[in-house]
Amino acid sequence: MSNTDRPTVVLIHGAFADASSFARVIPELIDRGLDVVAPAVPNRSLLGDSAYIASVVRQIPGPVVLVGHSYGGAVITVAGVEENVKALVYLAGYALEEGESLGELQGGFPDSDLASALVYTPFPLEGSPAPGTDVSVRVDKFPAIFAADVDPDLAAVLAVSQRPLAAQAFGEKAPAAAWKTKPSWGLVSSSDRTINPDVERFGYQRAGMTTVEVDSSHLVMLSHPRRVADLIEEAVRAVR
Repeated sequence: MSNTDRPTVVLIHGAFADASSFARVIPELIDRGLDVVAPAVPNRSLLGDSAYIASVVRQIPGPVVLVGHSYGGAVITVAGVEENVKALVYLAGYALEEGESLGELQGGFPDSDLASALVYTPFPLEGSPAPGTDVSVRVDKFPAIFAADVDPDLAAVLAVSQRPLAAQAFGEKAPAAAWKTKPSWGLVSSSDRTINPDVERFGYQRAGMTTVEVDSSHLVMLSHPRRVADLIEEAVRAVR
């Protein structure tokens, strides 16, 4: 198989995190001979973030397997319509319907523990007299809600190095749903306290995905990297 035929795995992180949330999965994938890209998501708006990731995907020669964790699931739902995306993998993620927002999908289910631990902080918006709003997680609550089965020392680092999500992202509607035309896999973190696991299950079932459940916190890539790599490899094999 030539290099341009071999799928590249593109890992899309979620809110309150960055690409280092894939730090334990990336070596697993590389050891399996896979090409990997893990870009930084701006976490400013669903439409803007999806456009940015679509631009990254377009510049990759050959097929792409697009993997999204958490809010990154919403991003790949939109960016995944790029022609060279051959499969989608959702990790404790939001699989939005076309015309649906994060707030609408989540609003149909009881709140997770995250809702009461969010912090809202104004930030300057270029070209606007009104500030934007950054959303992050209370540092003291982060380990238990986000990373209960991750090494406590690492969880403490993650808590103080969050990449906030701009509030605007919660209300924007997905202009497309790539899972309608691309084979998709979904992982439910069944002990998730960040996203209600039923939100994950509902989105995956609606999309007709191949679904697995792992008894994990929200950061399943750090606590169960081999299980995550196995699911990604399954998607890669299917498109090869």
